[in-house]
Amino acid sequence: MESNQPMRVLIHAPTAGAVVRARNNAANLLAAIPDIVVRILVNAEGVGAVLDHPRPDTDALTLVCANTLKRTGRTAPEPLQLVTASIVALAEMQRDGWIYVRA
Repeated sequence: MESNQPMRVLIHAPTAGAVVRARNNAANLLAAIPDIVVRILVNAEGVGAVLDHPRPDTDALTLVCANTLKRTGRTAPEPLQLVTASIVALAEMQRDGWIYVRA
């Protein structure tokens, strides 16, 4: 069954190692499927990894948990995007048909 909608993939990265995998996965997906929509959702230790090691080719795709930022006393610069709570974003995006991948 074909769809005229682009594939939407959410890659969840809650650890530093998962952030590395998620960024590589996102770049590979974008290279293989040009019209794909990819987002990387980071929370827990993944937030620090994203903030400490920016990656220009995937930072604009990255959703950062505001609860984790608040707990750690950090802020997320642009082009990173904030979500209020990663669990809410995960649930809403899956409800809306995003494909979930745990990095």
